[in-house]
Amino acid sequence: MPKGEEAVKVLGVWASPFVMRARIALNMKSVKYEFLQENLGSKSQLLLQSNPVHKKVPVLIHEHKPVCESLIIVEYVDQVFSSGPSILPSDPYDRAIARFWAAYLDDKWYPTLKAMAGAKGEKEIKVVIQQVEEGLALLEDAYNKISKGKPFFAGDRIGYLDIAFGCFLGWTRVTETVTGTALIDEFKTPGLAKWAEKFCEDDAVKPVMPETKKLVEFFHVIRAKFGGSA
Repeated sequence: MPKGEEAVKVLGVWASPFVMRARIALNMKSVKYEFLQENLGSKSQLLLQSNPVHKKVPVLIHEHKPVCESLIIVEYVDQVFSSGPSILPSDPYDRAIARFWAAYLDDKWYPTLKAMAGAKGEKEIKVVIQQVEEGLALLEDAYNKISKGKPFFAGDRIGYLDIAFGCFLGWTRVTETVTGTALIDEFKTPGLAKWAEKFCEDDAVKPVMPETKKLVEFFHVIRAKFGGSA
């Protein structure tokens, strides 16, 4: 086992897109790790001790030291493990742009996507769908500019922004299924449609990308218990 890989653990929930980020990053670096499944209804003592501030997943534990927040974990993995390709862009400007869009996804686009599945009334649903689609139009434009004609945001292989956005593809499909609305497709967002297909086929992604059917079932269970999605 390469130096630095000892005692790598991930605390998480299989359906969480944020947990998926950490797992994809570790897979890209070919780092072996132990996945510790958390129970949404009863958080483990290890989770509470490892992330006492937010008390949420994911948490990466490396050599008994916890690292919290999904994008921070991705950057940590990229910096600590030299095996595998670089995840963040090497150019400072490209790195700043990738972080900008990753923050947009977390702060604005994904919360709107979650709201879409829970929207009630024709007017509210229409407004939220419009907001999600406007966001996707911005992301389509960003993809076309950043990828420069290559398959991924990062170029020839997946990178930081691909992970930041790609982790939401499963829940995007759930939203499409639950609402009956196509969001990422070859007509509305042709670039993102091709990107999404290639992303899900990547060897670092396939083992941790949940099946849509299982996610839909999970969605209904979570909504019944807690009144929301992952």
